[in-house]
Parts: sequence; C-alpha cells; structure tokens
Amino acid sequence: MKDWDACFHCGNCTATCPLSEEGVLFPRKKIRAMQMGLKDTLASGVEPWLCYYCGDCSKECPRDANPGELMMSLRRYLTSVYDWTGLSKLIYTSKAAELALIFLFAALVFVLSIIYSGVPDQSLWLTAEGGVAINNFFPVEYVHFGDIVMAGLLAALLITNILNMYFKVIVKPKVRAPISSYFTEFFTLIWNFATQQKFKKCDSKPYWFIHLFLVSGYVALFIIVVFFLEWFQTDTIHAWYHPQRLLGYYATVGLFAGTIYFIIRRRRKLQQNNKYSHYTDWTFVIMLFLTTLTGILMHIFRVNGLALATYYTY
Repeated sequence: MKDWDACFHCGNCTATCPLSEEGVLFPRKKIRAMQMGLKDTLASGVEPWLCYYCGDCSKECPRDANPGELMMSLRRYLTSVYDWTGLSKLIYTSKAAELALIFLFAALVFVLSIIYSGVPDQSLWLTAEGGVAINNFFPVEYVHFGDIVMAGLLAALLITNILNMYFKVIVKPKVRAPISSYFTEFFTLIWNFATQQKFKKCDSKPYWFIHLFLVSGYVALFIIVVFFLEWFQTDTIHAWYHPQRLLGYYATVGLFAGTIYFIIRRRRKLQQNNKYSHYTDWTFVIMLFLTTLTGILMHIFRVNGLALATYYTY
C-alpha cells in the first residue's frame, strides 16, 4: 500500500463512514496505530473486520490517503497474524509462492484422480436415459470421502486460527465479556452473514445485492457438495424443475453474476473500492469463475450424453 503515511488524522473518514458507530470508531484510529507501528494494538482490535470497504471514506478524504484501502491492507496483515501456519503471509507476500501452492494442490488432485478414477469401457458411458454415467468414471463415494477429508482439514485450520485470534483479541488484552453475550452475538453474526445488511448502508446499492447473490450461491453449492453429494452427483437426469437442478442453476447464476460483476469492476477501476486490487483478489475471483464455468459445462455435457467431454471437464 503506497502513501500509508499520507493521513493527517483529520477524522473526516470516521465522520463519513456509514458503518462507524459510537464505541466502534474507524478507520482513523487504526490508521494511527499502523503509522505508529503498534502491532499488539492492531492485533487486538476488531474494527478492521467491521469495515465492508464500501469506499465512501476514500472518496471524501481530502488527503487522498485511501483509508478504505488501508483498512483492506490491514485485514490482509491481520490474517497473516492470526494464521499460525504462516501460509497467509507467504501467499500475501509472494506471487510465486501462491502459484506454486495452487499448482501443487492441482497436481495432488490430478494424481488422486488418476489413481481413483478412469474412463470406463465405452459400453458403460451412457445410462438408459441417454445421459452420461458420471459415477462409472469417478464414484461418488470417493469424491464424498475427499470432500470430508478436505472439509476436516480446512475446519481444523479455521478453528485453530480462530482460537489464535481469540487469544490475541480477548485473552491477551484481558477483555471481559459476559458469557451470555457469546450466545446473543452469535445470532447477530448469523443474521449479518445471511443478509449482508450492512452493505446496504454504503452508497452503492447494487453492490449489496450482487454480493448477497454471490454469497448465497456459494453457500448453497458448498452445502450441496459437502453434505448432499450423493443426491447431487447422480446418473439420473431429473426434469429441469427438479429441486436438484433448480438449486444448481441458482448457485450457478449467482456465482456467474457475482464473479463477472466483480471482474468488470476490478478491470475498469471506476469505483473507489475497486481501484486497488491485490493479486490474491484476482486469484480468488478468477478461480471461482472457472470452477463455476467447468461445473455448468460438465452438467450440459452430461445431460446431453457427451461422455468424453463430461469426463475431461470433470
């Protein structure tokens, strides 16, 4: 982040921020802590995670200090602080390391797919309905087991990083909070996650709707793949109005709409919160788009009986 020291602390960003509330003031206080190098103060604060980077503060900044991007940069830094593995810091500071990890994981998946799958005999390519027998290529039991293993590893990393964050935010600074607040605020967390309602306070209203559409599609597909894969990866061709297909189409449209929208915004750099893109931002949105594209292509090939196209796309 360039010009991180351009801020003169006039407080205009805090005054104009639609999300700043009494007792929770940002971004000026955190920018001050950044300039002073107060690492413990930064690590123990939750304000950076309450910022949705709508960009209103940066538009109103008389010094062009880009407080919104400073908060985004701070979130990347804090992610590396809370991540005990050091992977986040490695990815955020090295493009080569990020690409190496992506290709390493892709190679692992490719090797496992060779071991546990294979193009079956041509007589087993199609079902009686004329669709592609996908489970003859890659049995759903193997895929589901892989999903569970991956979900378990990611959950372990997430939980341990959350505990590390809890130590730095609550335990180390000796913050006292009533036990009941953990339960009441949990429902607040669920509500904000499900509605993304604070995005509506930003000037750009379409941004809230598209982001909500994208998140809902992502969550729907995640739940289907992890918990209901045997229902989703089937050789049966359901009617277009079947819940299985409708959920898949909803998730696909949501993911396509969101990723294309954000790719265009980042490419054109017209809005304040898209003027600066870290390379990891591009990696995420492009991989999400490609995953969605190959998923819907595989579905189209499968229901139309294009066996080899289905298998290779899979």
